[in-house]
Amino acid sequence: MLFKNNFVKKKSVDVCLSPELLHLYDVGNSIVVMVDILRASSSMTTAFANGVRELIPVATLEECQKLKEQGFLTAAERDGKKIEGFDFGNSPYSYIESDVEGESVAITTTNGTLAINKSKQAIQVIVGSFLNKTAVNNYLKQTNENVLVLCAGWKGQANLEDTLYAGAVVEGLSDKFDIKADGAMIAFNLYQNAKDDLNGFLENCNHVQRLKKQKGILRDIEFCLKEDMYSIVPVLEGDKLKKAMI
Repeated sequence: MLFKNNFVKKKSVDVCLSPELLHLYDVGNSIVVMVDILRASSSMTTAFANGVRELIPVATLEECQKLKEQGFLTAAERDGKKIEGFDFGNSPYSYIESDVEGESVAITTTNGTLAINKSKQAIQVIVGSFLNKTAVNNYLKQTNENVLVLCAGWKGQANLEDTLYAGAVVEGLSDKFDIKADGAMIAFNLYQNAKDDLNGFLENCNHVQRLKKQKGILRDIEFCLKEDMYSIVPVLEGDKLKKAMI
Protein backbone atom coordinates (compact mmCIF):
# COMPACT_ATOMS: atom_id res chain seq x y z
CA MET A 1 0.00 0.00 0.00
CA LEU A 2 1.35 3.46 -0.95
CA PHE A 3 0.99 6.30 1.50
CA LYS A 4 0.71 9.85 0.24
CA ASN A 5 3.28 12.16 1.77
CA ASN A 6 1.52 15.38 2.73
CA PHE A 7 4.57 16.91 4.34
CA VAL A 8 5.59 20.17 2.70
CA LYS A 9 8.98 21.55 3.59
CA LYS A 10 8.85 25.15 4.73
CA LYS A 11 10.90 27.79 3.00
CA SER A 12 13.79 29.29 4.96
CA VAL A 13 14.97 32.82 5.65
CA ASP A 14 18.62 33.55 6.35
CA VAL A 15 20.80 36.63 6.75
CA CYS A 16 24.25 37.33 5.32
CA LEU A 17 25.81 40.09 7.41
CA SER A 18 28.32 41.19 4.76
CA PRO A 19 28.93 40.65 1.03
CA GLU A 20 32.33 39.26 2.03
CA LEU A 21 30.50 36.24 3.47
CA LEU A 22 28.20 35.69 0.49
CA HIS A 23 30.24 32.77 -0.84
CA LEU A 24 29.17 30.77 2.23
CA TYR A 25 25.49 30.86 1.26
CA ASP A 26 23.34 29.01 -1.25
CA VAL A 27 22.64 32.13 -3.29
CA GLY A 28 21.56 30.23 -6.39
CA ASN A 29 18.59 28.72 -4.55
CA SER A 30 17.39 31.92 -2.91
CA ILE A 31 15.76 35.24 -3.52
CA VAL A 32 18.25 37.83 -2.32
CA VAL A 33 16.99 40.95 -0.58
CA MET A 34 19.76 43.53 -0.85
CA VAL A 35 19.65 46.08 1.95
CA ASP A 36 21.71 49.22 2.36
CA ILE A 37 19.61 51.36 4.69
CA LEU A 38 21.96 54.38 4.79
CA ARG A 39 21.35 55.03 1.98
CA ALA A 40 21.37 53.13 -1.30
CA SER A 41 18.39 50.80 -0.92
CA SER A 42 16.33 53.61 0.63
CA SER A 43 17.23 55.93 -2.25
CA MET A 44 16.43 53.26 -4.85
CA THR A 45 13.00 52.66 -3.34
CA THR A 46 12.34 56.40 -3.19
CA ALA A 47 13.43 56.80 -6.81
CA PHE A 48 10.73 54.42 -8.02
CA ALA A 49 8.17 56.03 -5.73
CA ASN A 50 8.88 59.32 -7.49
CA GLY A 51 8.53 58.03 -11.03
CA VAL A 52 11.93 56.71 -12.10
CA ARG A 53 11.37 54.10 -14.81
CA GLU A 54 14.50 52.05 -14.17
CA LEU A 55 17.79 52.10 -12.30
CA ILE A 56 21.01 50.64 -13.66
CA PRO A 57 23.20 49.62 -10.69
CA VAL A 58 26.90 49.47 -11.58
CA ALA A 59 29.86 48.65 -9.39
CA THR A 60 32.34 51.30 -10.59
CA LEU A 61 32.49 55.01 -11.27
CA GLU A 62 33.91 54.26 -14.71
CA GLU A 63 30.81 52.27 -15.69
CA CYS A 64 28.59 55.05 -14.42
CA GLN A 65 30.55 57.66 -16.37
CA LYS A 66 30.15 55.66 -19.59
CA LEU A 67 26.38 55.60 -19.09
CA LYS A 68 26.43 59.35 -18.41
CA GLU A 69 28.16 59.84 -21.75
CA GLN A 70 25.31 57.86 -23.35
CA GLY A 71 22.81 60.35 -21.99
CA PHE A 72 21.60 58.68 -18.81
CA LEU A 73 21.01 60.56 -15.59
CA THR A 74 23.58 59.38 -13.08
CA ALA A 75 23.93 59.01 -9.32
CA ALA A 76 27.36 58.39 -7.81
CA GLU A 77 28.55 58.21 -4.20
CA ARG A 78 31.72 57.16 -2.44
CA ASP A 79 32.36 57.30 1.31
CA GLY A 80 28.98 58.95 1.80
CA LYS A 81 29.74 61.86 -0.54
CA LYS A 82 28.33 62.79 -3.96
CA ILE A 83 30.92 62.50 -6.70
CA GLU A 84 31.46 65.70 -8.66
CA GLY A 85 30.23 65.61 -12.25
CA PHE A 86 27.27 63.31 -11.66
CA ASP A 87 23.65 64.38 -11.33
CA PHE A 88 22.87 62.93 -7.91
CA GLY A 89 24.59 61.45 -4.91
CA ASN A 90 23.01 58.87 -2.63
CA SER A 91 20.25 60.90 -0.99
CA PRO A 92 16.60 59.86 -1.28
CA TYR A 93 15.78 63.57 -1.48
CA SER A 94 17.52 63.71 -4.86
CA TYR A 95 14.50 61.91 -6.27
CA ILE A 96 11.92 63.70 -4.15
CA GLU A 97 13.15 67.16 -5.12
CA SER A 98 13.90 66.52 -8.81
CA ASP A 99 11.72 65.76 -11.80
CA VAL A 100 12.66 62.15 -12.52
CA GLU A 101 9.36 60.90 -13.93
CA GLY A 102 10.02 58.28 -16.60
CA GLU A 103 13.81 58.61 -16.37
CA SER A 104 16.49 55.92 -16.46
CA VAL A 105 19.22 56.50 -13.87
CA ALA A 106 22.61 54.81 -13.68
CA ILE A 107 23.71 54.48 -10.07
CA THR A 108 26.89 53.49 -8.26
CA THR A 109 27.43 53.55 -4.49
CA THR A 110 30.12 52.48 -2.06
CA ASN A 111 28.34 49.35 -0.87
CA GLY A 112 24.82 48.81 -2.23
CA THR A 113 25.39 48.52 -5.96
CA LEU A 114 28.40 46.28 -5.34
CA ALA A 115 26.21 43.97 -3.25
CA ILE A 116 23.63 43.82 -6.05
CA ASN A 117 26.24 42.88 -8.62
CA LYS A 118 27.61 40.15 -6.34
CA SER A 119 24.12 38.62 -6.05
CA LYS A 120 23.25 38.13 -9.71
CA GLN A 121 23.40 34.32 -9.50
CA ALA A 122 20.35 34.40 -7.20
CA ILE A 123 16.91 33.28 -8.35
CA GLN A 124 15.96 36.93 -8.05
CA VAL A 125 17.37 40.08 -6.47
CA ILE A 126 15.08 42.64 -4.85
CA VAL A 127 15.80 45.80 -2.87
CA GLY A 128 14.59 46.23 0.69
CA SER A 129 14.46 49.14 3.12
CA PHE A 130 12.41 50.26 6.07
CA LEU A 131 10.57 52.50 3.62
CA ASN A 132 9.08 49.45 1.86
CA LYS A 133 9.34 46.90 4.69
CA THR A 134 5.82 45.47 4.55
CA ALA A 135 5.70 45.47 0.75
CA VAL A 136 8.90 43.39 0.64
CA ASN A 137 7.64 40.93 3.24
CA ASN A 138 4.33 40.51 1.43
CA TYR A 139 6.14 40.01 -1.87
CA LEU A 140 8.36 37.31 -0.37
CA LYS A 141 5.41 35.49 1.21
CA GLN A 142 3.89 35.10 -2.25
CA THR A 143 6.95 33.27 -3.56
CA ASN A 144 7.89 29.65 -3.14
CA GLU A 145 11.59 30.31 -2.67
CA ASN A 146 14.09 30.55 0.16
CA VAL A 147 15.06 34.06 1.17
CA LEU A 148 18.52 35.45 1.88
CA VAL A 149 18.79 39.00 3.21
CA LEU A 150 22.13 40.43 2.12
CA CYS A 151 23.37 43.31 4.25
CA ALA A 152 25.54 45.60 2.14
CA GLY A 153 27.44 46.67 5.25
CA TRP A 154 30.35 49.08 5.04
CA LYS A 155 33.36 48.16 2.91
CA GLY A 156 33.07 44.47 3.72
CA GLN A 157 32.25 44.87 7.40
CA ALA A 158 28.87 44.26 9.02
CA ASN A 159 26.88 47.27 10.17
CA LEU A 160 24.07 47.86 12.62
CA GLU A 161 21.42 49.50 10.42
CA ASP A 162 21.38 46.82 7.72
CA THR A 163 21.32 44.06 10.33
CA LEU A 164 18.34 45.72 12.00
CA TYR A 165 16.40 45.72 8.76
CA ALA A 166 17.32 42.08 8.16
CA GLY A 167 15.78 41.35 11.55
CA ALA A 168 12.59 43.07 10.47
CA VAL A 169 12.40 40.76 7.45
CA VAL A 170 12.98 37.70 9.62
CA GLU A 171 10.22 38.84 11.98
CA GLY A 172 7.84 39.46 9.10
CA LEU A 173 8.43 36.03 7.56
CA SER A 174 8.71 33.96 10.75
CA ASP A 175 5.15 32.62 10.51
CA LYS A 176 5.75 31.03 7.10
CA PHE A 177 9.53 30.57 6.87
CA ASP A 178 12.03 28.60 8.95
CA ILE A 179 14.76 30.71 10.50
CA LYS A 180 17.77 28.94 9.06
CA ALA A 181 20.86 29.93 11.06
CA ASP A 182 22.37 32.14 13.74
CA GLY A 183 22.83 35.11 11.42
CA ALA A 184 19.07 35.35 11.08
CA MET A 185 18.62 34.92 14.84
CA ILE A 186 21.15 37.67 15.56
CA ALA A 187 19.30 40.05 13.26
CA PHE A 188 15.89 39.07 14.63
CA ASN A 189 16.87 39.61 18.27
CA LEU A 190 18.61 42.89 17.47
CA TYR A 191 15.45 44.19 15.80
CA GLN A 192 13.32 43.16 18.78
CA ASN A 193 15.49 45.34 21.01
CA ALA A 194 15.51 48.32 18.66
CA LYS A 195 12.22 48.46 16.77
CA ASP A 196 10.45 50.85 19.13
CA ASP A 197 13.15 53.51 18.66
CA LEU A 198 15.29 52.93 15.59
CA ASN A 199 16.72 56.45 15.60
CA GLY A 200 17.79 56.23 19.23
CA PHE A 201 19.25 52.75 18.82
CA LEU A 202 21.36 53.82 15.84
CA GLU A 203 22.42 57.22 17.16
CA ASN A 204 25.97 56.16 17.96
CA CYS A 205 26.56 53.55 15.24
CA ASN A 206 29.57 54.08 12.99
CA HIS A 207 27.81 54.96 9.76
CA VAL A 208 25.40 57.41 11.38
CA GLN A 209 28.36 59.17 12.98
CA ARG A 210 30.21 59.12 9.66
CA LEU A 211 27.29 60.67 7.79
CA LYS A 212 26.53 63.27 10.44
CA LYS A 213 29.86 64.94 9.66
CA GLN A 214 28.38 66.00 6.33
CA LYS A 215 26.09 68.99 6.01
CA GLY A 216 22.40 68.23 5.49
CA ILE A 217 22.66 64.47 6.04
CA LEU A 218 20.60 64.32 9.24
CA ARG A 219 17.32 64.51 7.34
CA ASP A 220 18.46 61.60 5.14
CA ILE A 221 19.06 59.44 8.21
CA GLU A 222 15.69 60.29 9.72
CA PHE A 223 13.91 59.65 6.40
CA CYS A 224 15.61 56.29 5.78
CA LEU A 225 14.41 54.98 9.16
CA LYS A 226 10.74 55.66 8.44
CA GLU A 227 8.70 52.51 7.99
CA ASP A 228 6.25 51.68 5.21
CA MET A 229 6.30 54.94 3.31
CA TYR A 230 5.95 53.07 0.01
CA SER A 231 4.34 49.89 -1.31
CA ILE A 232 7.02 49.41 -3.98
CA VAL A 233 9.49 46.56 -4.51
CA PRO A 234 12.45 47.17 -6.84
CA VAL A 235 13.45 43.96 -8.62
CA LEU A 236 16.49 43.24 -10.78
CA GLU A 237 15.62 42.27 -14.35
CA GLY A 238 18.80 41.54 -16.25
CA ASP A 239 21.09 44.45 -15.45
CA LYS A 240 18.31 46.89 -14.52
CA LEU A 241 16.20 47.46 -11.46
CA LYS A 242 12.51 47.94 -12.19
CA LYS A 243 9.39 48.28 -10.10
CA ALA A 244 7.82 44.89 -9.47
CA MET A 245 4.20 44.44 -10.41
CA ILE A 246 2.54 43.59 -7.08
